[in-house]
Amino acid sequence: MKKINLFLSFILLFLIACTSVKKEIRVVKGANYELRIAPKSKAVLVLFPGFSENSENVKKEAPFLQNIENEGITILFLDINKKLWLSDDEKIDFSQSLNSIFKSNKIDCKNVYVGGFSSGGNVAFLLVNYLLETKNELQIKGVFAIDSPLDIEKLYKVAKDNIAKKASEDSYNEGLFLVDMLEKALGEHSKSFENYKKVSPYLASVNYSQNIDFLKNVKIRLYTEPDLEWQKKNRNRDYEDLNAAVLEKLHHSFLDAGAKKTEFIQTKNKGFRADGTRHPHSWSIVEKTELLKWVLAN
Repeated sequence: MKKINLFLSFILLFLIACTSVKKEIRVVKGANYELRIAPKSKAVLVLFPGFSENSENVKKEAPFLQNIENEGITILFLDINKKLWLSDDEKIDFSQSLNSIFKSNKIDCKNVYVGGFSSGGNVAFLLVNYLLETKNELQIKGVFAIDSPLDIEKLYKVAKDNIAKKASEDSYNEGLFLVDMLEKALGEHSKSFENYKKVSPYLASVNYSQNIDFLKNVKIRLYTEPDLEWQKKNRNRDYEDLNAAVLEKLHHSFLDAGAKKTEFIQTKNKGFRADGTRHPHSWSIVEKTELLKWVLAN
């Protein structure tokens, strides 16, 4: 009898151990993406990196991603960078690529959220608008931008100011780079206003949002950390020079147009790079718990 009881106890312990083993996260890597499939996926988060980033940078710089798959969130990192806007052909190509990734990996497309940091937010907004406009089978429930320069006209003007101010080596060099890039692609602003209007997700000077009008039908989050003390000291910028000013204007413009699900989120003292450097323009301003609530809410 004792031997039987011992054997049954062993079997019971074995079964408990087996059922307690966590299912592994499935990782799929493609030419321009990395997909991390949650064991019990409830939603998909598609992420675009900043201008000079890739998926490895995002994983390092975004603390809210730590163990997020265990919360039922599948992550798709897209290595699409060095873009401040998308051409019509790129919108078609990227939407087809997304559909292909979802289908080939048998990912549920019914609860999808898309976001990006800095210029990645521009790409996210323009691509999601296209997906919604064309009634794509990917069911986008929400989109977010992390301190993104959605207004290309404003980006150009601030870059010109940064060159004139020479407040810091970083802002001066960034200004030179942006002005050169934008003028080569779009022309000098004073002579090419319509070009800037065509590619900007939002144009604050004329309250123009037609390039992202379809976003009014989904949940929107606009993250920013306008640390004026840091900006004044390190970049000699005022509030109106910041991405925050444009994001706030877009938020109110959408509310005035009847959007019900737009949020403008200003954070404080959350902006830090992975190496501990204080910088308000960082992935770290996104708080994990609230993001999860937002993604998983009906």
